[in-house]
Amino acid sequence: MLLRSGLMKLGHILVALVVAAGAVAGGTLAACTVDDGPEGGGAPAAGTCDPALDAAFRAWSRAGFSGAVAISTAGRFDCLAGYGSANQRTGARNTADTVYSIGSVTKAFTAASVLRLADEGRLSLDATVGSLLPEVTGPVSAATVRHLLLHTSGLAGTLGADHRPLTRDAAVAAVNRLPLSFPPGTGHAYSNAGYTLLAIVIEAVSGMSYREYTLASTGGRFWDGEPAAPGPRATGYLDDGGPGQAGDFTGPHWALDGNGSLAMTPRQLATWMRSAPAPGTGVDVGEGRSHALNGMVAFDAAVFGTPVVAIAGGGGDVGHDVAAVWVPQRERAIVIASNRPVLTAEKVLAATIRALVGGGDLPTPSAPAAGADLTRAVGTYRLDTGGTLGVTAADGRPTVTATGADAVAALFPPGGRAAAFRAHEQRVLDLLAGRTGEGREERRTLEREHGAVTGVDLAGTLVADGETRTYVTVRFGGKALLGWYAVDDHGTIDGVELPTPPPALALVPVGGTRYRPDDPSGTGPDVTVDVGTDRLTLTTPAGQVTARRAG
Repeated sequence: MLLRSGLMKLGHILVALVVAAGAVAGGTLAACTVDDGPEGGGAPAAGTCDPALDAAFRAWSRAGFSGAVAISTAGRFDCLAGYGSANQRTGARNTADTVYSIGSVTKAFTAASVLRLADEGRLSLDATVGSLLPEVTGPVSAATVRHLLLHTSGLAGTLGADHRPLTRDAAVAAVNRLPLSFPPGTGHAYSNAGYTLLAIVIEAVSGMSYREYTLASTGGRFWDGEPAAPGPRATGYLDDGGPGQAGDFTGPHWALDGNGSLAMTPRQLATWMRSAPAPGTGVDVGEGRSHALNGMVAFDAAVFGTPVVAIAGGGGDVGHDVAAVWVPQRERAIVIASNRPVLTAEKVLAATIRALVGGGDLPTPSAPAAGADLTRAVGTYRLDTGGTLGVTAADGRPTVTATGADAVAALFPPGGRAAAFRAHEQRVLDLLAGRTGEGREERRTLEREHGAVTGVDLAGTLVADGETRTYVTVRFGGKALLGWYAVDDHGTIDGVELPTPPPALALVPVGGTRYRPDDPSGTGPDVTVDVGTDRLTLTTPAGQVTARRAG
């Protein structure tokens, strides 16, 4: 399987926080019907938590959240608690002292190390990459350290799959081959590769390995390799229910070092957030946000009522998701970690951030309404335009799966994003046609694994986990594989999964024969499904679409 992730979704998940914060303030949260088993039910593991906070997080746990919470104010912890299972096989519980891979929250630690070297006078933020690393001879050599910190170097994307071996020399060689999306300092493109370069800069300036200096500078330890984060680890679970990478990848680790390799407990991360460097002068990325010099995203007071600094890390093949927030005026640190995809840390934060930042009661999911027995509607339904909607009800969980671009658009309506979706689709088609340097490399990767590419067909576009994903059917001679690509505005890959199942939407009853997305965080598609014995009707703000039972 081809699987890559942007690891930190600051370009899109934290946009979702802005949208969800407004939606939650004036709306009702849908319910989720996941049963966490004997270790679940919302009961926290050992720890301390303000009763009101604990009651709210118990409700989120009953709705599917499995993970841990660490919240402090002025250095005193208001909540240290775990919810759900850290390992479904052993029955181990999540706690605030369970270790999680923090993904792209790593970037804040890399930035902190760079800023420390600058404070010590050992490094200038305006030094060019080429002056610090003579072996870097590609276009990015003209970019400065400041450009790398702010994602304005023009270097976009990643240097390799998360858990495939990549040496330092191979990482440098890959960087030298990459063209820039724009001249340094003239644009903005989120870059894992840029933070890999910063890790190499740290080595050159400090005289220590990146990992040694990270430990000495910030206390950070790692999910894979040494120095390893000590303590009991949460097993991450992927979308298919299987366990994620366990932290036993032997490396070399340069695909993730600098941009996504650290691990720690929620308690440790919340404590560190208090001492993290100030944001400094950043680069405006819209909607009240700026990428900051400290590797995080700064929100101005207009977004949540007070300035906030936040960072998130997830995706990839570990199965963890971590979100961390610092509220300077309240001296409040908020860390949520999760190890299941049903209701990730970022989704819980999206629903609760306004209350956690400004005070007040946390919103919680409502109970599902009594509904019709969807098992009578199990089957395949065809749209007049040719796509299909498949209804299943395994384990009492109704799910609708969309096959075909028209079916995806019906189940995941684009709303006001239709033009942006079309532009994203064109960038994906250009990529897979090999019209860019990264696109030609992507085709070579696909053809090494599956044979010659003979065609690419669009299969729908939607927003998932805060990022725009375009599904495509890629044909290789006698076989065809469905996959999705997420690319940035410059056509650089943010994430890819191929092959992948068709997009699906879990449902909960809202009364009568009507169902809504099983989406407690309120960030999912705005669609109502009305089920019948011979047809499904999808209702969205744009109107209705009906599919009729096939066969």
